[in-house]
Formats: sequence, C-alpha cells, structure tokens
Amino acid sequence: MAVPKRKTSKSRRDKRRSHIKFISKNVIEDKKSGEYRLPHHVDLKTGFYKGRQVFEPKD
Repeated sequence: MAVPKRKTSKSRRDKRRSHIKFISKNVIEDKKSGEYRLPHHVDLKTGFYKGRQVFEPKD
C-alpha cells in the first residue's frame, strides 16, 4: 500500500488545487427589458436577440 513518506506542504497542496475554483457567470442587464440574462443569449421575456424578434414569448 502506498503511504506518503513526508507531509504534503500547504503550498504544494494548493498548487495542485489551483484550477479548482468557483467561476461566476457573466450576467448582464438587458437594455430594453431590464431583465438579467447571459451575454449572446436570447432574452426569454421578450424574445429578442441582437435587436430583432427571434420568437414570440409565451405569456
């Protein structure tokens, strides 16, 4: 059975975990409706994308 010979230092441990982090989403406020949405996504409330109507929203 493999057993570590020395204690892993905090620095070495944290280097290994450097890519494990929480990344927040880039949420923006829509200019027309004022609703929050992701950039480059359709506004589900109004059905608009890049200034034109993509679909008719449900009530």
